[in-house]
Amino acid sequence: MKKMNLSLVAILAMGTFAVAGGDIAPVEPVVEAAEVVVEEISTGAFYVGIGYSLMYSDVTNIRYGDGFQNFADDVSLDTGAVMFDLGYKFNEYVAVEARYWAGVSTDELTFSDYTVHGDILDADSDAWGIYVKPMYPVTDAFDIYGLLGYGSASLDHADFGKDVEGISWGVGAAYSFTNNISVFVDYVAFTEDSLTDNALTGVLDHDTAYDHSFDTVNFGLNYQF
Repeated sequence: MKKMNLSLVAILAMGTFAVAGGDIAPVEPVVEAAEVVVEEISTGAFYVGIGYSLMYSDVTNIRYGDGFQNFADDVSLDTGAVMFDLGYKFNEYVAVEARYWAGVSTDELTFSDYTVHGDILDADSDAWGIYVKPMYPVTDAFDIYGLLGYGSASLDHADFGKDVEGISWGVGAAYSFTNNISVFVDYVAFTEDSLTDNALTGVLDHDTAYDHSFDTVNFGLNYQF
């Protein structure tokens, strides 16, 4: 009888444990959400620069004719200029840029053959251009680039002055010391024009025809904001 009572107690205890166990909710593991770091992507930057330029202007095959005599001449002007640039860099491959060159000194305009007020005249020159600038990053610090756009360059003298206006192009390279400061060197040329005009009014009273080319070699420093 005693054994039967123990067995009943054991059965009741097991049944109670089973019922109680059914009321216990399972413990779920806590999963922490991984932190996602989003890197900020640059949408572009403005930059400004200044440089020194060697300017070369060649007026060739000048032809004078008054019905009695004909002359041919070549004129060259080599001078220095300060160059200013302002650009916007969309990304590491494309930018747009505007440039202006201002002659820093009056140089000698040399006629090779025919004499007008002597063989040497004083003349001034300046130029401007607007460009698309494709770039290729060779390394993180060194880029090569091209320039393609529209520009105008002028050669001015009291008796002789003309503009070269049209397509302008160039090639160059830049090296960045920091994220903001870089140096560059490039070559920019302006379209060669063939023009006919009374460019020497008051000196020779007739039309002249000539070819005018203009190019620059530039050394400068850019600061990117």
